[in-house]
This record gives sequence, C-alpha cells and structure tokens, in this order.
Amino acid sequence: MTNLRELFISGNNLKGSLPMCFSNLASLEKLDLSFNDLSGNMSALKSLASLQWLDLSYNKLQIPSSLGHLFNLSKLQYLSASNNIIYVDEMHSVALRFQLRVISLSCCGNGGSFPQFLYHQHDLVDVTLSHIHFKVNQFPFWLLENNTNLKRLHLVNCSLSGPFQVPFPSHLVLEDLDISNNFFSGNIPTEIGAHLPSLSFLNMSKNDFNGSIPSSFGDMSSLQVLDLSNNQLFGGIPEHLAWGCSSLEILALSNNTLQGPIFSTNFSLMSLSQLQLNGNNFSGMIPNALSNCSFLGTLDLSNNYLFGKIPSWIESMYSLSTFDVSRNQLSGRIPQWMGNTSNLGQIDVADNHLQGLIPRAFCNLNRQLQFLDLSMNNFSGILPSCFKPSNIEEVYLSKNMLQGPLPNAFRKSSSLVTLDLSYNHFSGHIPNWISNLSQLSYLLLKRNHFEGEIPIQLCKLPHLSLIDLSMNNLSGGIPSCLKVTALNKVPDHYSWISYDLEINRSISIEESIEYTIKSRSYKYKKRILQYMSGIDLSCNKLTGEIPHEIKNILMLYTLNLSHNSLTGPIPRAFSNLRDIESLDLSYNNLTGNIPPEYALLHFLQYFNVSYNNLSGKTPERIGQLGTFDESSYVGNPFLCGSLVGKNCSPIAPPKAPSDSAKDHGFIDMDAFYASFFACYIVVLLCIGAVLYINPYWRQAWFYHVQMTINSCYYFVMDNLPRNFGC
Repeated sequence: MTNLRELFISGNNLKGSLPMCFSNLASLEKLDLSFNDLSGNMSALKSLASLQWLDLSYNKLQIPSSLGHLFNLSKLQYLSASNNIIYVDEMHSVALRFQLRVISLSCCGNGGSFPQFLYHQHDLVDVTLSHIHFKVNQFPFWLLENNTNLKRLHLVNCSLSGPFQVPFPSHLVLEDLDISNNFFSGNIPTEIGAHLPSLSFLNMSKNDFNGSIPSSFGDMSSLQVLDLSNNQLFGGIPEHLAWGCSSLEILALSNNTLQGPIFSTNFSLMSLSQLQLNGNNFSGMIPNALSNCSFLGTLDLSNNYLFGKIPSWIESMYSLSTFDVSRNQLSGRIPQWMGNTSNLGQIDVADNHLQGLIPRAFCNLNRQLQFLDLSMNNFSGILPSCFKPSNIEEVYLSKNMLQGPLPNAFRKSSSLVTLDLSYNHFSGHIPNWISNLSQLSYLLLKRNHFEGEIPIQLCKLPHLSLIDLSMNNLSGGIPSCLKVTALNKVPDHYSWISYDLEINRSISIEESIEYTIKSRSYKYKKRILQYMSGIDLSCNKLTGEIPHEIKNILMLYTLNLSHNSLTGPIPRAFSNLRDIESLDLSYNNLTGNIPPEYALLHFLQYFNVSYNNLSGKTPERIGQLGTFDESSYVGNPFLCGSLVGKNCSPIAPPKAPSDSAKDHGFIDMDAFYASFFACYIVVLLCIGAVLYINPYWRQAWFYHVQMTINSCYYFVMDNLPRNFGC
C-alpha cells in the first residue's frame, strides 16, 4: 500500500512491536495506533517522511524523551504519545527537523531534564507534558517566550519546584494553563494578571504557594475557571478579583488559610456556577452578594468559622444542587423554605449547632432530594411521616437525638443506597418494608433502641454490602439467609469527581461512614467501602446458634457477633471465608473446640473468641493463628494450652476400690457406725459431767425439763378430743 495516506487502527487489541514494513509507507500522512497493546520502540516510523499526524497514545511503547527516532520526520506537526513509557536517552544535542504544533507526552516515567528539543520549537500551540517527573527546579517560562502562539500548556504532576515565573514580555495568547500538583513555592507573582491577560482557565492547585492572592487576577476579564486550592495562601479574597473577573464560572480556593469575610459589597461574579471555599478560616455570615448568582449550582462553605443563620435568599437559588455548610458555627433551625427549593439536589448541614425538630417542610422535597445530611446536630423528635422522598440516594441522620419508631418515611425510596440512622434514640422494630429498598448497600442503625428480631426481609436486598445493627436490643436468632457482598465497582454518584478543570462538571459530596473493625471505629470514604463488606450484630440479645450458611457469603471481610447470648459450636465452615480480616465472637456462650482449619484464613488480622465456654486445646501457632496472643482466648475456663497458661496433660485415673468398699459405695459403713456411737457417748458424758460439777446449771436443767413436761401435758389435754374419754 505504497499510496496509503491515512491509517487508523486504534482501539483494538494489537500486540507486539511496530512492524518494519511501515517504512514502505512513504505517502502516509496520518497514523493512529492509539488504545492498543503495542510495545517496543518507534524505530519502524523513522522513514515516514510524509507523516504529519501521529497518535501512539495508550500503548506500552518505549518513548525516548528526545524523540530521536523521529528525527527525519520534517513534516510532523501533531504528536500524541500519552500513556506510554517515557525514558531518558542521550540524544539531547540532536536538533529535530520538524516544527510541532501539538505535542502530548503525558504519563509515565522519569523524564530527566526538560526535553531540550523543545528549545527549538517555535510554532507550538498545545503542549501537554503531564505526569512525567522532570528534574527541573523552575517553571519553563521560555516555552511561552519562544512560542508566541501557544494557547494551552499543561504541566500537571511533573515534580516542578521553585518559584513560578511569568514570561516577559506579556503573553497575549495563552488561554489555558495547568501547573497543578507540583512543588512550586513562594508567592504567586503579583503581576500575573498583566502578563497573562488572556487566560480563561488557570489551575495552580496542590502546590506550596504562600502569601496572599494577587489582586491582579481581576485584570483577567476572560477568566472562567480559577483553582488555587490546596496551597498555603492567606489573607482575604481580593476585592478586585470579585469585581473584575465578571466571566468567572468556577472559583476554587478550598484548603488554604484564607480568612476574613468571604465577599464584600463590590461583587460582580454573576456567572458563578461553582464556588468552593471550604477548609479555610473565613468568618462572618454567608454573604448576601451570592444571592445574585442565579446560575450557582455548587456552594461549599464547609469547615470555616461562619456564623448566623442560613440566609433566606437561598430560597430563590433554583439552580443550586449542592449546598454544604457543615462544620461551621451556624445556629437556628433549618429554614422552612428549604422545602420549596425546587432544584435542590443535595443538602449537607452536618456538624453544626442546629437544633429543634426536623421541619415538615422537607416533605416538599420528595421529588428533587437526592442527598440529605443532617448528621452531628441536635435534632430531636420523630421523622415526619410525610417525608417520602422517592429519588433519594443517600441519607445521613446520625448523631442526633431523633426518637420513636421508624415511620413509612423511606418506604418508597427504591433508589436509596445509604441509610445511616446510627447514634440516635429510634425504637420499635426494624420495619418489614425495608425489603422495598432494592438498591440499599449500606445500612447503619448502630446504637439505637431497636428491638425484636432481625427481619428476614434483609435477605431480599441483593446489593447489601455493610450491615451495622450493633448496640440495640435485638433478640432471636441470626437469619441463616443473611448475606452481604462487596460492591467491587462503586456507582458513579459515589465517586468523588476530581476537579477536572478541562470540562465543566459538577462536584459531588462524598460523605464518610463510621464502621467498627478490629474493635476500633474508623471512618471510611465510599472509594474504600466499595472493596469492603461486613456484618456487625454485636451488643444485642441474640440467641441460638451461628448459622453455618454464613460460609456462603462472598467476600466477607468483617464479622462481629460479640456480646450476645449465642450458643453452640463455632462453625467449622467459617474456614471458607478466605477474605475475612476481622472475626469477633467474644462474650457469648459458645461451646466446643476452636476449629484448627482457621489457620487457613491467611488475611485474618483480628480474631477474638474470649469469654465463652470453649474447651479443648488452643490452636497451634501455625498460619495466621500464630499471630494472636492470649487476649484472644481468655475467659474460657475449659481451654488449655500455652496461650491460656493451663497444662493439657491427661490426669491420672484414681485407684480401683476394694471389694468391701464396692459393697457400700464410697463410705466404709462399719467405721461410720463405730465413730457415730463413740461421738454419741462422748456427748452424753460431757453433759452429765457439767451437770454434776455445777449445781446451779443442774437445778436449771431439771427446772426446764419439768416445765417442758408440764407444757406438753397441758397442750395434749387442751387439744385432744373429748370423745377419747381422757
């Protein structure tokens, strides 16, 4: 095919190295080999003199940082080799014959010093060299000075350090600059707005910048996205930024040490769609200036020092989908108007000082509400019976003072994935309608006052991953059909959408879940929970035997049945739980031996069977059981072995009794009669000797004997019937 001009074979499963027959394609202008499994070097491409467009991304090719194999491709303008293996070669002095317009070499490897061939490139428009670790201690500002037409520069996660330098003279064309996740330090240049006036996208997050935010950002009239989060910036938000950046849509300043009021009265950011100011030291009230941001969809002011009440103007924010003001010092009740916010998809007012009843106004949010977090407050009373959100996916009401039985609040919430009602005062039975929650994965009812049996309807939930019913008053047996499984792949709405500043997307709140593992409570994000599964029924009043069917649970990682009244043996079938990491059966009435097959549980990190009625010998110190000490076995009086300090050697049997002893059992009856008669005579002689020696005691003795005789006589005479003739 010597006349072939374009060859596109991307997105297949091609393996091996690049074929040498490519050298015959002298007319080839475009070649796309991306998204395959190719390996080896690029030497087969060095003869494609007509090549202008080359895409090798997402393979396993060895890409030299100097691109020496492409030396003769004088017409090459577009090169993408991202997600290959970048290595350092020694051909830095070779001047390449092409002039690129677009180059993308992102990921992965050690790039050594910054590629020197870029010093000779003057027509670059788009440069992406992200996720390559360069040994450079300063920002390559010469790329901007040498390429006056450069519009896009991405140097994400390149191990760049030192101060950030702006080009001189000003670069009037650059629109997109991303230097996030590096080690830049020092102040952000105060003249950045004057030297890069055309920027519409700027991401400087995850560095070590300090000092204040330059007010010259306000000179960037085209700026739409500004991300300075996760630095060490201090001071306040410049007034000129809030006034001059009228096109700003996304502003992320989270996780710094900024302080003072959020915005002043001079505010023109009317196009804001996402505002992230969480993790700072902002104080004052939620600014009324935000009431003019009619397109605001995400407002995250959490983890600051804001006070006052939630302003009433949020009632008119019809685009608001994420509202997070947790971990502040807000007070008062949840506003009644929240029930009228038509498009409000997520509410998070966790960890404040809110108190009072949950308002019935939430009933108006049934159709729109997807995320509800009222945890760590002082809400009391019962859940409103009218609260029946049909599309809700996550509910966090933990650590309040809610009480009463569970009404039909979530009966029709078939989309519910997380239900956290732990640390409250709910009572009554776990309702049977819980089987309607077909998507439920995380059920947390810890430390309430639920009673009755564990409903068998839990067995009808196919996606259950975590069950925590501990510290309640549940009774009865453990349903043999109870099962959980790890999600393996978390749903999209659980994944924290990393702030991808190249496209406009909303940011999701990822709430953590508290769960006890290895006798300690931890907080887990959903990104970790997707790989976990567990059952915690501890601290209840459960009885009966542990069902052997638990062995069939797929990928069970934690099982806690401690502090109950369970009986019977420890199921030997638990040795099939090859993924289990924590097994706690302590404080029960279990009997029998400890199965030695548990030594095959290679991932077991916590094991406790203390304070039961187990017997036999403690397991040998082999396999994983060899890592546990005596604290895992104490409180079992019939266990023996070195771990409990009791010898297991057999006790010598008693000697056989004689024939005479066999006739009368275990007592020699002749000796018994002789000793009894001797003791009787001795007692009588002692009494007679005392009466003979002491005349006062003798007179008293005969007096009491006479009185006893008279009493008996009159008793008989008074009570005996007269017809006996006495």
